[in-house]
Amino acid sequence: METKIAIQFQAFAEKMKKNGLSPVVIDTFRHYYSLLVRGETGLITRADIDPVQEGEVADAEKLSGLTEAGLSALRKLVVIKLNGGLGTSMGLSRTKSLLQVKDGLTFLDIIARQILTHRRKRGVNLPIVLMNSFNTEADTQEALSSYRDLATEIPLTFLQHKFPKVFQDGFAPAIWPSDPEMEWNPPGHGDIYTALVTSGMLQKLLDAGIIYAFISNSDNLGAVVDETILGYFAQNNFPFMMEVADRTEADSKGGHLARLKNGRLTLREIAQCPENETEEFQDINVYGYFNTNTIWVNLLALKALLEARHNVIHLPMIRNPKTVDPKDDSTPRVYHLETAMGSAISIFDGATAIRVPRARFAPVKKCQDLLALWSDCYVLTDDYYVIQNPGRRLDTLVIKLDSRYYKKIGQLKMRFPHGAPSLLDCVSLEIYGDVVFGKGVVVRGKVVIASRSDSQVSISDGRVIEKDVVISSFSGLP
Repeated sequence: METKIAIQFQAFAEKMKKNGLSPVVIDTFRHYYSLLVRGETGLITRADIDPVQEGEVADAEKLSGLTEAGLSALRKLVVIKLNGGLGTSMGLSRTKSLLQVKDGLTFLDIIARQILTHRRKRGVNLPIVLMNSFNTEADTQEALSSYRDLATEIPLTFLQHKFPKVFQDGFAPAIWPSDPEMEWNPPGHGDIYTALVTSGMLQKLLDAGIIYAFISNSDNLGAVVDETILGYFAQNNFPFMMEVADRTEADSKGGHLARLKNGRLTLREIAQCPENETEEFQDINVYGYFNTNTIWVNLLALKALLEARHNVIHLPMIRNPKTVDPKDDSTPRVYHLETAMGSAISIFDGATAIRVPRARFAPVKKCQDLLALWSDCYVLTDDYYVIQNPGRRLDTLVIKLDSRYYKKIGQLKMRFPHGAPSLLDCVSLEIYGDVVFGKGVVVRGKVVIASRSDSQVSISDGRVIEKDVVISSFSGLP
């Protein structure tokens, strides 16, 4: 078997070398490819794990007396943002973090201003670094050029890698001459550990006296530096810490925290769940904590782990079945071999998790998330933090939009030409059908707007839609 795998892998090795990928990346992919050919699925079954019960992890909202430790550790901290996405699922073709999200500012604008404000308030030259993909590097560099004060001795960006897609039939490298870029897939954000090494970024950070890294997605504006959480992480000398939040029905398909039979914590993504266990996977009463994809890493511990493993960390594999052209289901079927950043929680000795408030998790994955941020449910503070409007007295807003008419950003803007309606007093908003909102519309309580017409329906300017009202019309809404 080993000889067969070595022969099959040669074509991948040559392809990766030709594309400038380093030996470390090739060796990392070799590991996951070997698992695939041997029949490993990357699945984590109920027999492998136990749910994590309330109280088994620390609660950030109950920590106290750690601010001083956090302020001291702040001088040894770097903020790293995962910035490789294009937002193609929302119809974007450029860097997702360049999308305007609040008060005319993009994700990147807000992140940059958060860092600059934090430096000014704390008197610390807090460095910011973005892990870009080949698709986002140029756009990001151009956008950051207007923030000249952001630069430090640490480079502002480094690049993640790419993996070859694997044909499901025969496990050969995917070939697609009409668009060779289709032959590659992002390796998942678990690639960050390898990319930190191959880019030289890890050593640059350590040479600058940086010990702690706070890592999160660029599209999650709730993930900001918190000195109390940093103090807890630094004072306890944890090598790795994952931020988790209470799971709701809206998070039922997201990766959840669990405990392996050996006692270590682990992360299980839905792609790692057997089909016959999907219902239990999504049961928020069984698995109560979900991964926010925000982590804290001790860089000295990371370097030691990497050196002990020759710079190849064997994270749990995610075998993601796709078609070679993801927009065309008729194209040949392939596997994306991926890893998740948070799955390193099962690799580090002494790794832990911490429960954080929901406010620290506000990602934009769909247009309905963006509509919520546009609305008056959220405000931008003087420190450039996006927070829930203090005037809101309700739980997190729930929005569900008809994917036929609101999936892409262009569709969303066309149906909300004046921006979001007032949702300050809205519990939930569901829209089915082709509905266009006028100016100054107010939505309160629980509202379902359903158009049974094949034609477009308009909501007039200034309309107030009250709670628990189902609106249905064949011709239009008054």
